[in-house]
Amino acid sequence: MGYLSISHWIVVFLIVMMIFGTKKLRDIGSDLGGAVKGFKDGMKESSTASSSKDMEPQSYNNITIDMQKEDTSQ
Repeated sequence: MGYLSISHWIVVFLIVMMIFGTKKLRDIGSDLGGAVKGFKDGMKESSTASSSKDMEPQSYNNITIDMQKEDTSQ
């Protein structure tokens, strides 16, 4: 008895539609979708940036440090 049936969810959906209207709900949905897409793009960029960041020069307090592998096979 603690769970809501499908008829309860339909009533809740209709009340939300009457309060907010379809245009506002559509705008909220598109804003939420854009935020999720932006988050996914940011995660892709950070993962590719971290893998290519290993050999890039890094700057700390205007001092550039070049990361290079040393050849120790002499």
